[in-house]
Order: sequence, then structure tokens, then C-alpha cells
Amino acid sequence: MTYSTGSAAIEHGNLPRPLRRIALFSKEIHAMYPDEASSQRVRQARRVALSSYLGTMMEYYDFLLYGSAAALVFNKVFFTDLSPLVGTIVSLATLATGHFARIGGAILFGHFGDRLGRKTVMVTTMTIMGLSSGIIGLLPTYAQVGSLAPVLLVLLRVIQGIAVGGEYGGAVLMTTEHARDGRRGRFGSAAAMGAPSGSVLSYGIMFLVASLPTPDLVSWGWRIPFLGSFVLLGVGLYFRSRVPESPLFVRQRSESRPVMPIVALVRRYPRHVVQAVFFQAGAYCGQGVFGVFIISYAPHAGFSAKTALLAVTFAQIAAIATTPFYATLSDRVGRKPVVLGGIIATALFTYPCFLLVDTGSTVAVVAALFVYFAAINTCVMAVAPVLLTELFPTEIRYTAVSTTYQIAQVLGSGLSPLAAAAIFAATGGTSAVWVAVFMIAAAVVSGGFACFLPETRTSDLAAATPSAADSSRRNPNSSAAVGLAE
Repeated sequence: MTYSTGSAAIEHGNLPRPLRRIALFSKEIHAMYPDEASSQRVRQARRVALSSYLGTMMEYYDFLLYGSAAALVFNKVFFTDLSPLVGTIVSLATLATGHFARIGGAILFGHFGDRLGRKTVMVTTMTIMGLSSGIIGLLPTYAQVGSLAPVLLVLLRVIQGIAVGGEYGGAVLMTTEHARDGRRGRFGSAAAMGAPSGSVLSYGIMFLVASLPTPDLVSWGWRIPFLGSFVLLGVGLYFRSRVPESPLFVRQRSESRPVMPIVALVRRYPRHVVQAVFFQAGAYCGQGVFGVFIISYAPHAGFSAKTALLAVTFAQIAAIATTPFYATLSDRVGRKPVVLGGIIATALFTYPCFLLVDTGSTVAVVAALFVYFAAINTCVMAVAPVLLTELFPTEIRYTAVSTTYQIAQVLGSGLSPLAAAAIFAATGGTSAVWVAVFMIAAAVVSGGFACFLPETRTSDLAAATPSAADSSRRNPNSSAAVGLAE
């Protein structure tokens, strides 16, 4: 196989590191289709990976942007008839409505994703999210229209939650269902990288906007990041509208499918549903504690919330870089070893991470969060998407992946910051030891469920029950991307 001089430059390290990473990923896609390196298959594979990454990044940028704005300015814009403290509490409470709406969105769009196709739903969720976020930037204030302003804000937040509930499952399936056996983890990492990328983008933009003088921030500055969603929507739709439908969905379109995928999922795979939710929940619990609670805990440990926010942002950037590594590792050694390794590491290193945070040293805080997000949490985050894909059959896969992922997110990252704050307050508000115990307990529970997961690395996605990996062991040459091979 021959590659262009650009590939030679990669091998000799002549490219800047960011370009080298992108080019290496392109080379990986070429390796998936060695006989058709310049064919339409390679172009489609690139578009699918890029579309999934951009779409997930955009939707999580929109969804997480709301949280920063709720903490910074929404109490001054939409809840001005309340005291500053109560206004902040109410604005943060509206944040929770979006988290619970995600489960409804997962069931709703999962249904249509299994019935109508992955691509149709992905374009729909992206459009809904982009428009709802952009419209938030155009909302009138409480001073202009009174109580109608917060009502519209909450309504748009619910719509955001519904849209993001249907996004992640579709992005994951489009990448993994296009990939050949043996490379699903690596290829699926494109979607897994989108969420932390959206998080970094939203934190970064709000950090810049927050530096404006308070009068400018309250009057117009906060609107800029939301209005930027219109631009991101245009870019995302350009790529997403050009991707082909999932080959596995196309192949089974003529076959009988459940009328209600969510009912079929619960009836036929209750054990897998419970396992899928709880093996993820511990990792998302850590994400909520070290990504959200740590910001409010910062002053108690002797450093500013701004320092904690910057440390979380840098740690998320590192997590983006390590996601393909752990995903590729799972292609080689299996999904369970990588996931269990991350869960065990969470149980072992949570308390030492809090000890580092409690030193009050900026270097120690950055090191603790860097280790947790980049080296520990990503073990689960990078592998969960492909593992979920391999647990369930094609006809209910969109519903299964979306629903289990969103429930785990709500139980983990949605509720854990509140639980950690309550535990910290109940134990005197002087030490986070019991918060660490809470995280260790969550990791133990997740590890228990992960132990009973089937190993899915060699499973055949085209099989009626893909998690029954023995079928693909009997036929090691089976290909999940049958549609691309025809």
C-alpha cells in the first residue's frame, strides 16, 4: 500500500501535532479500505466520522452553554424579580429540566431512528438543537415582557434536552455501523470525542464573554455564544446532509421491525439494559463531581472557582486526545478490560485526587483533574459507545443506545453534583472525604455490573443478537459493514 507524501511527513514527524493527529485518523480510514483508498467508500467514511464528531460537538456545546449562562447571568436577565441567590437557584433549576428531557428525547428519537433511519433523525435533532439555542440568544428579558421571558426560556431548555437525547445514539451508530469488524472502537471514537469538544468550546467561549464589563455582559454579551449556534448549525448540516445512511439499517429495512422499539427493548433485553445503564453511571458520576461540584468546592480547598474551571477545561482537552487511544486499545484487548480498568482506577485514585485538590496548589489541582479525566474517566467514556452498539440488535439499537446512555447520564453527571454538595454540607462542609467515599461506592457498583457484561469485541453487528459473540468467532471474516462491501 502506498500513501501520499503527506503520510510520509506524518511518519517523519514533520507536521504540527494537531495536523498529525487528523492526518493519522485519515490514514486509519484508508487502512479500513485498502483496496479502495481513493474510492467513494473512503470519502463516505471521512464524512461520517467528521459529521458525527461535528454534530455531537455542536449539540453538547449548545446544551452545556446553558449551564454556564445559568450560573453567570440568567438570574439577572430572566429572574430579576427574585433576590440574586434565589434567582441563581431558580435559573440552575431550569438546567435540570433539560437533563430529564434527555430521556424522553432518547425514547422519542430512538423510536424514529429505528423505524425511519439514523440519518433522518440526526439531521432533525441537529436542526432542533441549533434553532432552539439560537432563539435563546434572541429572547426578550424579564424587564421587557415580564414572566413570559422565563417561561420561554424553560420551554427552549426542554426542547434542547429532547434534541440532545436523540443525538448521541445516532452519532455513535453512524460511525460504528459503517466500520469494519476489528476497527469499530477506533472509528466510533469520532463521536465519543464530540462531547468533551463541545464542553471545551462552551467553557472557552463563556470564559471570554464573562470577561466583559458586567453591564455589557448582562445587556448583550451573553447572547453572542447562543447566536453562534446558528453558524454552527449551518456548518453541521452541510456535513451531516452529505453522509450516507447506515448500511446495516438499509439492509434490514425490508425486514420486520418492532412497532414500539422501547417496548421490545425492555421485554427482550432487560438484563442488558440494566447492565448498560449502571456500568456507565459510575463514570458519569465522577464526571459530575470532578467537572461540576469541584468548581463550587474550590474556595473550600483554597483556590478560586476560575482556577477550577480552567483546570477542568485543560483536563477535557487532554481527554479528547486520549479518547482514540483507549478506543483503539479496546479493539485489540477487548471492551471489558478497558472499561473495568477505568472503573477500578476510579475506585483507587479518587481519594488521592481529592488529597491533591485539598492542597490548594494550582499545579496539584491541574494534575489531579488531568489524571482523572485523561487517564481514568476516558477509559469508560471512549469505549462505552461501541460497547453499547454491540450489545443490541440493529432493529432496536438506536433506542437502546440512546436510552441507556441518557439514563446513565442523568443518574451520574445529572444528579451527582447535587448529591456531592449535599454530602459535603451534611458532613460539616470542611472535608470532601465522604464525597470521595460516595464516588468510590459508585465505582464499586458500576464495576459489579461491568463484570457481568459479555465481551462484545468480536460480535457481528449484523447478527440477530450481536452481543452473542460466539457467532462471529465461528465466522471471523464476518463484516459489520456488509452494506459497504456490496
